Amino acid sequence: MSGDVHLLSVHGLRTAYRSELRDIVALEDISFDLRRGEALGLVGESGCGKSTLALTLMRLIRKPGEVLAGEIRFDGIDLLTLKEAELRRLRGRDIAIVFQDPASALNPLVRVGTQIIEIQRAHRDITRAEAFRHSVKLLQALGVPDADSRMKEYPHQLSGGMKQRLCIAIALSCDPRLLIADEPTTALDVTVQAQLLALLSRERASRNLSMLVISHDLGVVARLADRVAILYAGRIVEQGPARNVLCTPSHPYTRLLLQSRPRIDQPRAEAFVAIPGSPPQGAPQGAGCAFAPRCPSADARCEALRPPVFAVGLRHEASCWRVAAAAQA
Repeated sequence: MSGDVHLLSVHGLRTAYRSELRDIVALEDISFDLRRGEALGLVGESGCGKSTLALTLMRLIRKPGEVLAGEIRFDGIDLLTLKEAELRRLRGRDIAIVFQDPASALNPLVRVGTQIIEIQRAHRDITRAEAFRHSVKLLQALGVPDADSRMKEYPHQLSGGMKQRLCIAIALSCDPRLLIADEPTTALDVTVQAQLLALLSRERASRNLSMLVISHDLGVVARLADRVAILYAGRIVEQGPARNVLCTPSHPYTRLLLQSRPRIDQPRAEAFVAIPGSPPQGAPQGAGCAFAPRCPSADARCEALRPPVFAVGLRHEASCWRVAAAAQA
């Protein structure tokens, strides 16, 4: 094991969906670090590249998707250089993922217990009986009632919340060091969402688990993440400690995201603050800032030159010309 404080380091990552007509760049120059035991929240609108990043990190991106540049270092090893057999040993054992749609992530023809047991037997020297007992204990710890009986059921017999718990159980069954949670509470009611968020927080603390939480829901990220990265049109435009990014955002896009979030104390007559325009498809390859066409603060420089990353504070940075102007003032 590496002595590096960072379990995951991503630098200059570029992923595109290629065709004969043109390439759509989904991720452009993605760079971030994730410390051991830390949770990073990745936030952005639909289509900004969040799920593509999750698949890229797992080396599950398939044609026409292709990683064009960059490196993904997990515990010092560049995942982009590994062969498929080496990746299979890492996936599930050291790096696990909870997919956005639990129904499509589960095999409808295989019993719940078999799906949890088989991944353990693939990665651990364990008997089927030992894997069964471990699976029951894990389901019980995740709040699944009558876990012994649930092991004999099929996915269609479970509720949405139970299916998500099952996916989390499968992901945690081999005690991974990194968990990628892609929209972990999508399509769940508020009560079940709260239970799952508490569950993930508890499991992370008890296992010293590093987590990448991908969501469009700022509330979910605020509950789980130590740091937050804001993704827009395939690029990270701001990242830093969760309190700083969510309470004192520096990038105009982050501020508008926070303003557009519905609040329980919002007067009924008060209209939601919508972000003007529509996000581009993929990462624009022009010279200017990708957010400039939608930004109320954009000027000629924003449209002509892409802003570099500027330091805002300790481990807090943003890619915006106005951030640089404020720092120099």
